[in-house]
Amino acid sequence: MSCVHYKFSSKLKYDTVTFDGLHISLCDLKKQIMGREKLKAADCDLQITNAQTKEEYTDDNALIPKNSSVIVRRIPIGGVKSTSKTYVISRTEPVMGTSKAVCKNTISHFFYTCFYLYNVAVK
Repeated sequence: MSCVHYKFSSKLKYDTVTFDGLHISLCDLKKQIMGREKLKAADCDLQITNAQTKEEYTDDNALIPKNSSVIVRRIPIGGVKSTSKTYVISRTEPVMGTSKAVCKNTISHFFYTCFYLYNVAVK
């Protein structure tokens, strides 16, 4: 019985997938890992990287030799999407009045006012 050791990049401990033969295809390895980890193929895909060489396996027909160690990352189904998005923020209400500069001492002024009002109310 042959095996491949895998771990998710966020975990410390390796788990093991067993199979017959000298190697396992990337597709079969992903299926076994998803089954063991109870992941659904519709929710995410797995990125598999060789732990020693840092080579990323991208071809589903790639053969991973027995006794290899791999790092697994969950990725969105469509791959990693670009984060450069433009957001449009619209206001439905017009802005009224003028803006005021905020003083650095606003918090200390607040506590001073509270302390003063407390002392006046107590006396």
